[in-house]
Amino acid sequence: MAENSTLLEPEFLRKLEQLSLVNKRAFAGQLKGERKSTRRGTSVEFADFRNYTLGDDLRYVDWNTFARLERLFLKLFVEEEDLHVYMLVDGSQSMNFGSPTKFDYSRRIAAALGYIGLANQDRVGGAIFAERLGNYLPPVRGRGQVMSYFRFLDQTQPGGKTSFAASLKEYALRTRRPGVAVLISDFMDPDWAAGMMALLQRRFQVTAIQVLDRAELDPRLLGDLRLVDSETGEQREITVSAALLKDYQRTVQEFCGGVQDTCRKYGVDYLLAPTDQPFEDLILKWLRRAGLLR
Repeated sequence: MAENSTLLEPEFLRKLEQLSLVNKRAFAGQLKGERKSTRRGTSVEFADFRNYTLGDDLRYVDWNTFARLERLFLKLFVEEEDLHVYMLVDGSQSMNFGSPTKFDYSRRIAAALGYIGLANQDRVGGAIFAERLGNYLPPVRGRGQVMSYFRFLDQTQPGGKTSFAASLKEYALRTRRPGVAVLISDFMDPDWAAGMMALLQRRFQVTAIQVLDRAELDPRLLGDLRLVDSETGEQREITVSAALLKDYQRTVQEFCGGVQDTCRKYGVDYLLAPTDQPFEDLILKWLRRAGLLR
């Protein structure tokens, strides 16, 4: 079914099937999958022993130990369960900039990472957020859900203001099981850290991917200009000189550096993703180097 996707090319999808998402700690899952759970169960990976008690399943008694010590011990195994992965994409009007737009580039990132999760039997859900939580997809599982996941990403167009705090607090409260949350945005909201903290407080493992257009990082504009805020409509006329451009570039570097520093402070993986970066390199090279994929 994924072969009909317009978000990602079939050949690229086949490359993604060689990858898996990295979880840095164990989460309690729902069904048996390919991840280590926090619970003890009956998979093939040995974990520990405990004393036998009346009523325990005799199939899990270590008879070799009994032969040596004449005491009954029960073998315990690590339960393997599915990981929950959540793709949270900024759908505010500021993301509707550039060619490709930041929103389209972000959707492709979410599509690639979600496909990897579904191909590995993880549970994948997500949301598009702006001033409030918008389109919402409860976690789905298995390759058969790939097209429904892609349709979810295709259904929304960017619009409105951004409110990280309100949107992500609502998402954190609505989501029953923590897991890996991938936050994809330009982070152009003063309250973005409060939204991220709402996820961390609910014990999500968070990765932040900051998507910016090259014109935002390194503009080549000079002369008299009228700037229009894409979210508020506010206008301002300015004269751009070479000195002003240098000041702007320094401010942008400080802004991105501040996002990265805050993420590092709270143990959040961070990656800057300019939209002119070849998409396959971002997924197959840079996200692996950032530790999100292996």
